[in-house]
Amino acid sequence: MNAIDLQDRVAVITGGCGGIGAAVRARFQASGATALSWDIDKAADAQIDCTDETSVDKALQATLSRFRRIDILVNAAGITGHTLPIEDYSLREWRRTLDINLTGTFLCCRAVVPSMRARNYGRIVNLASVAGKEGNPAMVAYSAAKGGVIALTKALAKELTDTDIRVNSVAPAIIETDLIKQMAPEIRKAMIAKIPLDRLGRPEEVASMIAWLSSEECSFSTGACFDLSGGRATY
Repeated sequence: MNAIDLQDRVAVITGGCGGIGAAVRARFQASGATALSWDIDKAADAQIDCTDETSVDKALQATLSRFRRIDILVNAAGITGHTLPIEDYSLREWRRTLDINLTGTFLCCRAVVPSMRARNYGRIVNLASVAGKEGNPAMVAYSAAKGGVIALTKALAKELTDTDIRVNSVAPAIIETDLIKQMAPEIRKAMIAKIPLDRLGRPEEVASMIAWLSSEECSFSTGACFDLSGGRATY
């Protein structure tokens, strides 16, 4: 593992108790950061519902009260939602998938930006997906939500160019986590078949890229979407 200096940084990882979020938290800790999980899981440092602004605000205030600052935010909380053709997709499930993936990202970014502005420093990394760039069949809500995350990232990055706050997103292809168990087997098989490397990505591979994007060395990249697609992404 290459050394990336996050020494003494305070980092918040939404969805930090499982999958990619847990890998990011472990990598951050190995890099010297105080890494806190904001998650619905009871094992989280702050148990939150990322779709509820009151819940997010409580987590923010508790974190700032204890650590005085948040240097890094990684929005890793997400769900794939149902894999169904659009005619079978309920409005309730559409809203739930967009709320967790996109609205949750918006609320957590909105929460941390004022304190980052006050200190003129911050790094924000949002978990998008190759589905947000290319669209996955039978995953209209997830694809739309992750496309929204990419656009949100670009817009927020431009808002903050007068500061030393950098905002980027990463767009993995299918990664070996519990999240993919929500997918129908035929969807999973079809998605792997699109990857030239012919395998799933690993959470620690995503965490490696996020660690660099969360560091001071990431100084000239902002508003970008970085692929981790095993060769699948074409743009």
